[in-house]
Amino acid sequence: MILERFYPDVYLDSAYEIAYEELYKQGYRGIIFDIDNTLVPHGAPADERSIALFERLRKIGYESMLLSNNKEPRVKMFHDKVHSPYIFKANKPFPESYLKAMEEMHTTPETTFFVGDQLFTDVWGAKKAGIRTYLVKPIHPKEEIQIVLKRYLEKIVLFFYMRKIKKQEQA
Repeated sequence: MILERFYPDVYLDSAYEIAYEELYKQGYRGIIFDIDNTLVPHGAPADERSIALFERLRKIGYESMLLSNNKEPRVKMFHDKVHSPYIFKANKPFPESYLKAMEEMHTTPETTFFVGDQLFTDVWGAKKAGIRTYLVKPIHPKEEIQIVLKRYLEKIVLFFYMRKIKKQEQA
């Protein structure tokens, strides 16, 4: 089915509930993160929870990279608190920025995973780069109009994705 190109590998409520230690044991070494509505509400600065997450990831041994379609001031503001390298104006869903992120982290598609909140930019781009994808529910409902419109289409894709998952669980 054509919609399957947008299906995430894993769909969770939050980036903060991912079993990072377990994934490290499985051989993952790099994580690429979207920022807005993945780690904090849209446009918000890094908070205590996101700062603690990046400290935890460094202690585990991960490399991380922030990947955002936003302009540099927005991304740098977040970076200044979590101290993770970043790529701004990433042009997601095109795979080039994901590949650049892995190059900078010295990881491969097999040792990297992506965490984001949007199917048509975040997940699709990571899948095109061959990276494992974690889709998380948006943190906050307030979003820019172009994202609101995409969310309606995402609901259709997620309906079929969830139906497929339920069929697999029943099999």
